[in-house]
Amino acid sequence: MTISRAEYIRRRQRLLEALPENSLAIVPSAREQLRSRDTYFPFRQDSDFNYLTGFAEPESLLVMMPGRQQGESLLFCRERDAEKELWDGPRTGPEQAAETCGLCDAFPIGDLDDILPGLMEGRDYIYYTMGRFPQLDRRLQSYLAAIANAPGTKGAPEIISLDPLLHDLRLFKSAAEIRLMARAAEISAQGHCRAMAACRPGLSEYHLEAEFLHSCMAAGARELAYPSIVGGGANALVMHYCSNSAPLRNGDLVLMDAGCEFRGYAADITRTFPVNGRFSGAQKAVYEIVLAGQQAAIDHIAVGNHWDQPHLASVKVITEGLKELGLLRGDLSGLIESGAYRRFYMHRVGHWLGMDVHDVGDYKVHGQWRQLEAGMVMTVEPGIYIPAGDERVPEKFRGIGIRIEDDVALMKGGPQVLSSAAPKSVADIEHLMRAGDLVQEALL
Repeated sequence: MTISRAEYIRRRQRLLEALPENSLAIVPSAREQLRSRDTYFPFRQDSDFNYLTGFAEPESLLVMMPGRQQGESLLFCRERDAEKELWDGPRTGPEQAAETCGLCDAFPIGDLDDILPGLMEGRDYIYYTMGRFPQLDRRLQSYLAAIANAPGTKGAPEIISLDPLLHDLRLFKSAAEIRLMARAAEISAQGHCRAMAACRPGLSEYHLEAEFLHSCMAAGARELAYPSIVGGGANALVMHYCSNSAPLRNGDLVLMDAGCEFRGYAADITRTFPVNGRFSGAQKAVYEIVLAGQQAAIDHIAVGNHWDQPHLASVKVITEGLKELGLLRGDLSGLIESGAYRRFYMHRVGHWLGMDVHDVGDYKVHGQWRQLEAGMVMTVEPGIYIPAGDERVPEKFRGIGIRIEDDVALMKGGPQVLSSAAPKSVADIEHLMRAGDLVQEALL
């Protein structure tokens, strides 16, 4: 299950067709990142570069030039080096890289200064996103300065950000991409199930984090899409909590927001469940509101609807539920219009999902919410968070934090929940956790 060579070629061709004549696009690879002293973080390729090439090595650069029939795509990459490969592993080398990626040609990265300025000279536009790769920014600026000062030239080309063109392409997922994202979601769902089954009072948050990581790695997903959030009790009220070090207490809920990355594509799933395997009455009441709000949002993910409609649907259901519990008082429309619900539901219902967990793509086009179209993939993650010290609400509700998140692909026939293998009804969660308790007892 991979992206084919032909699909990478099609992606580049679509971008070449969107570029104006006499322009040039530059897309760099990610750099290796130092962790401490001489130790590096595991290398993760830049998503834009990966999307266009599938080439997994650092110190690489893609150059794309429209025209000349279908246009040209060139790669600069590291040369083969037997001594370095002995220590760090094999390199593809320019000759093999061009064939593997379906490119017109490839050159050693060491030849960049000799070749790229000549390709840039005489162009009207250079499509390149400044600010992300400072060293390359300075290098390109020196090329442009030399071009501008050279006798007989028409001056340096204008630099334009590539992001709007490239990221609009990335927003729409192919069938192959959705299959990879479905697999990432399936692996992540299995991890959530394993954590639920293992959960019990007396463990710490990091024990659940470890169960999730073990499950994902055993299934072939060796990287997480983002640092896992495992927040027990009031820690669930912190949106980006990631200490994951507190004990799990009997009677508390635990919120687990975790997803793996599978072959370059992210999953993003949140489940909230009782540490002891049984929801209390107050916990269940709040949970059912969040679950209903999520379903309302999913029901509004449809071709032709705009981006904000699922969020508005979740707001209505959650505000109604909070009003029924007595946590909000007043007219429903007034509570929504005033934003009173934001006291307990302060974030939007979701975001784009793809190669990055918060994936690229504009939410508005020309100042208006973007219309939803087939091929878009998003998260749906409403929540209710009731501060532990809020004396304006009944004590039984204080300190409850609940979020439920799924990954949803919009297909021609409607929304498809990619992460449905992770249980989320009260009955299904309690059943899984009871089964986990029986397994734990049998092992003791």
